[in-house]
This record gives sequence, structure tokens and C-alpha cells, in this order.
Amino acid sequence: MEHGLPSMKSIKSLKSLVKKRTNTQEVSKSGWKMKPFLALMCTALLIFWYKTTNIQFEQTEIEETDYPFDMAKESEAVNDKLKGLPRGIIEPRSDLELKPLWSRSSLRSKGVEMTNRNLLAISVGIKQKGNVNAIVKKFLPANFTIVLFHYDGNMDKWRDLEWSSKAIHIVAQNQTKWWFAKRFLHPDVVSIYDYIFLWDEDLGVENFNPERYLKIVKSVGLEISQPALDHNSTEIHHKITLRSRTKKFHRRVYIKRGTKRCSNSSADPPCTGFVEGMAPVFSKAAWFCTWNLIQNDLVHGWGMDMKLGYCAQGDRTKNVGIVDSEYIFHQGIQTLGESVHPEKKTTSRNVGTKRQGHITFDSRTEIRRQSTWELQTFKERWNKAVEEDKNWIDPSAASSSMTKRKSNGNNRRLRRGSSNHRVKHKGSQETSSTTTHK
Repeated sequence: MEHGLPSMKSIKSLKSLVKKRTNTQEVSKSGWKMKPFLALMCTALLIFWYKTTNIQFEQTEIEETDYPFDMAKESEAVNDKLKGLPRGIIEPRSDLELKPLWSRSSLRSKGVEMTNRNLLAISVGIKQKGNVNAIVKKFLPANFTIVLFHYDGNMDKWRDLEWSSKAIHIVAQNQTKWWFAKRFLHPDVVSIYDYIFLWDEDLGVENFNPERYLKIVKSVGLEISQPALDHNSTEIHHKITLRSRTKKFHRRVYIKRGTKRCSNSSADPPCTGFVEGMAPVFSKAAWFCTWNLIQNDLVHGWGMDMKLGYCAQGDRTKNVGIVDSEYIFHQGIQTLGESVHPEKKTTSRNVGTKRQGHITFDSRTEIRRQSTWELQTFKERWNKAVEEDKNWIDPSAASSSMTKRKSNGNNRRLRRGSSNHRVKHKGSQETSSTTTHK
């Protein structure tokens, strides 16, 4: 082999080097082709992880909202009683949904969709059947569960209404709305419902739509609310509940005359943070608190309306409000107590009015007397509870001082503005007079 020519060995090694380089390039090219796929897979995994974590977080939030108070001692006591059961079989909550006695096998595994449900509960008597029918027909298309509390014991005469078989009927003679609510609307029973409407039977709903109402309530964050009252309503006890024709909703009222005056600096009900007992609407969390506020033996609920703001899950001046665009007409018809049998209406006690030599029992007078006593009792219990609970801090006190500071700041700015305006006005007058003098 001549000098200077490459040997066979070196030629082979050169070929193998070229092959390796080619293979490396091919592998590199295939790797680049795989990168978009790998990136897509990583993105998908990240999205899956995020959604799973988010769902778990939301579920935790829901549970905390349902039970916002520290109830560790009660939980420990309950857990002790449940030691005999495996954890997975424990069902701590219920609902008021009617269940079929049987269903097709294809439907059994699917279950029932329990999201976005709401509850309407009304205390009713047969004399208001027509009005209650009108109310229920407004609510049924909006996916509401209906509960009727029959205080006159008369349930059979409601069966002819087309929706009667879809409603829950609870009967107890001469019991109030709050008595029924305390016993049958326990937070564990109504936990699937986003909003609880606890209404009287004598409300006109011609200008009310529950779906539009809830849309407003959710958008502005009202935990406790009520529809505004039409100006022609028979009974209007507090000006804040009156409908404003120019607003969609309002949280406070302004009163410049009378013994009770309301302004921007007012932070107490009924100037702000107030709804009346005839047509309150509660969020799930607010109802948990309200149910615990209802006194078991004080059945008329007097005085409670002034304290409902404490259950507003925050600042009552912001989380409690009146919806004006969806309003109702309060008829002021009182029928509770009229179902007392005629033979039981006469009594030898010095109560009622004398007619033809005997005393006739006046149930409405007695109900008002009982309600007044309950109001005083409720106030005394509240004051005693505040005095005894050394760890309780009044949340309304902080919001009240904040409101007053804001109001004082606004007033100072207004005064400064008006004084500046007067100075400017005076200066312009002087300039004008000087010019005239010249």
C-alpha cells in the first residue's frame, strides 16, 4: 500500500463514526418530535391535578360553611356514640326530597341531582289556600322543594291542588312558623338547599320572580334578605322594608323625622342590617346560625328580627338587604289561632270580652299578649348571654365604629367643600363689586 493512502482499518472506523453520527441525529430528531406530545401530556396532568385539588378545596369550604362554628366538644361526644359503626356507613345529613317506593334498575345507579336546589317553607291554614296556591306556582318551576306547615290541622282539603302530592305536608294544631322551623328544618336536614325561604301565607307575589330574586341576592352577596313590600301593603312596620322604585336593592334606609332617625352613620337595625319576619330568605350558612338563634320555647319569634344580622356571616350592613325589583304585597291577614273549637272559646277566666252575660275568649288578644311576653324574655336572654360569654366580641360594634368614622370623614369633606365654596363665592362677589366700583 502506497504511503499517504488511508488504510482499510481507518476507513472502517471512519464509516462507523459517520453511522454513529447519523444515528445520533436521527435519535435527536425523533426526540424533538416527541417533545410536543410530552408537553401535552404534562399539561393534561397538571390540569387534572389542579381540578382535583380545587374540587377537594371547594368541598372543604362547603363543609366549613355548613358548620362555621367551633363544635369540637359536640363532635367528640357524637364520635363516641358512633364507635360501633364503620366510618364509611355513617350518614350524618338528610333532606326533604320525596323518594319513590321503587324505581327501574336503569335509574337506581344514576341517583338524583341534588345541586342548585332551594326550599320554600310556609305556615298555612285552609282559609289562605288560594293565596298559597299562587305562591307555590311561582316557586315550583324554579326547582324549589315545597314544605307546608298546617297549623289548623286541615291537610286533606289541599289534595285537589295539582302540586299537593309533590309537597311535604307537616301537621300540628295551632303552632307557629318558628315552632315548625325549629323542629323540622334542622341544618342537617336542609343542608342540600342553597337558600331557605321561610314565608308567611298572606303574601301577594304578582310582582315576584324567585329566579330573578336569587340572581340579585347572589350577585350582591346577601346572606339574609327579603323582597321589598309594595307601598299599598296592609301592614308595614319598618320603613326599610318599603320598596324603592329607583333601586334594584337597598341595604339601609334614611329617616330624618321622628323618634328613630336613620343616616349614613347608622349601623343598627332597623336602619340597616334588618329584615322582617314575614318573608325572610336565608343562605345555607345564615340558616345554620339562625336555627341556633331560634329559642325552642319562644314560638312567636318576636325580637329575633333585630338580631338576625348577627347571622349574616360578616358585616350585617353589607350582607343583609331588601330586594326592590322583586317585591311582594303584604295582606296582613291573621288566621293563626282561629282554629280553636267554638266550645273552647268560652272561659270563666277574666279574659276577653263580655257578651250576653258570659265571657268570650279572644284568641288574637291572647296571642299578642304572649308575643309581648316572649319579646321581653328574648331580650333578657340575649343580654344575659352577652354578659356571661366573656369570649364573645360584638361584631356589630366594629362595623358601627367604622361606619361612623366614614360618615364623619364624609361630613368633614362636605363641610370643607361648602366652606371653600363660600370663600370662592365671597371672593367673586368682592371682585364683582370692585369691578363695578371701577
